[in-house]
Amino acid sequence: MANVEEIQCGSMLFRQEELQEMSGVNVGGGYVEVMCGCTSHRYGDASAKLRVFPNGNLEITCECTPGCDEDKLTPAAFEKHSGRETARKWKNNVWVIIGGEKVPLSKTVLLKYYNEALKKCNRSNRSQGTKVFHRDEFVGCMECGKERRFRLRSREECLVHHNAMADPNWKCSDFPYDKITCEAEEERGSRKVYRGCTRSPTCKGCTSCVCFGCELCRFPDCTCQTCVDFTSNVKA
Repeated sequence: MANVEEIQCGSMLFRQEELQEMSGVNVGGGYVEVMCGCTSHRYGDASAKLRVFPNGNLEITCECTPGCDEDKLTPAAFEKHSGRETARKWKNNVWVIIGGEKVPLSKTVLLKYYNEALKKCNRSNRSQGTKVFHRDEFVGCMECGKERRFRLRSREECLVHHNAMADPNWKCSDFPYDKITCEAEEERGSRKVYRGCTRSPTCKGCTSCVCFGCELCRFPDCTCQTCVDFTSNVKA
């Protein structure tokens, strides 16, 4: 359309009409930011700001309370942080405001470049036979809140972590590698920053250690949103 203005974010283009009814739109240097949120039946709405980047990255800065300092969260991490009871389906649970209504991310244009990046990554890994590295991840106990470390170096380890993340009632006694209870000490914060990245020991997450999805950590028989999306993109 010749007279339709476009908002450019690096290599990323959105038509003005696609964003004009969204709340909190802000075009920054290399990203587009919009207001977003996630609703918990127990805690209510958690508001935040979502940044969409040209490479498909999605970053959320939480504003659930005035003192919350959680930023650069993935949508899945924000979904969990908000206390959403039916987690693991962030594309449907995280919403933006369009025309005064809450609309799931899955029904907006904001995931277009995320999905494209995911497909490109999957094709590249399959064609090049690339071995993807996964950094260590943590899962919090439902009873005591302490976080336990999970290594993700094999498909079996990835499955154990995947199942723990999917279980809203996961607790320390379910930890598969050592027999521990909630009385066991949690890792010190100074130790938690070391998560196994091959590029930098104290990396907070980069393309070398954060996987967008591969055959090692996604499971075709799983019905969670992440695995379903990966399986459908592989078949596409």
